[in-house]
Amino acid sequence: MIFEEKAVKSEEIYRGRIINVRNDTIMLPGGRTASREVVEHQGGVCVAAVDNGCLLLVRQFRYPFGRALYEFPAGKLEPGEDPEVCGRRELLEETGARAGHFEKLGELYPSPGFLTEVIHIYYATKLTFTRSRPDADEYLDMEKLPLCDVFKMADSGLIRDAKTVGALYYLTRRLGTDGDRHNP
Repeated sequence: MIFEEKAVKSEEIYRGRIINVRNDTIMLPGGRTASREVVEHQGGVCVAAVDNGCLLLVRQFRYPFGRALYEFPAGKLEPGEDPEVCGRRELLEETGARAGHFEKLGELYPSPGFLTEVIHIYYATKLTFTRSRPDADEYLDMEKLPLCDVFKMADSGLIRDAKTVGALYYLTRRLGTDGDRHNP
């Protein structure tokens, strides 16, 4: 059975700098209509960067949660921007690192029930460092931690950021490890 929903009508509710919100009337497979609230987002990148057996994480205050969170370096795509270009830019801005090796690991949908955002996940190695260049409204600290410590942080709830947890999954698949036996 096909469970496709088709838009019948779309109404823009809000247009912002980072997101747009619309309310769609959709046709359900059985012929009834329903409403879907959709948050449109340009998409972003997340970079699992490895340096001397450690992962680079940033810690920054996230206003919606009222506290600082640990995350892999990440950022929003500009319209039409290539995700790899964005990932390399964000890695440099947030950590001061340039990657000699930059490999796409996968993509994830952070919340597909209402959000159009796609996060592109990258693996970066062969790093060289210069000074970081955060955006004017970005305040963050960078930390280098062993992979097993990052897993313990995720297991204990210290890391809750979905893109970072998803990137950990892709990274362990790429490295062939479970996070306990091996550090990159």
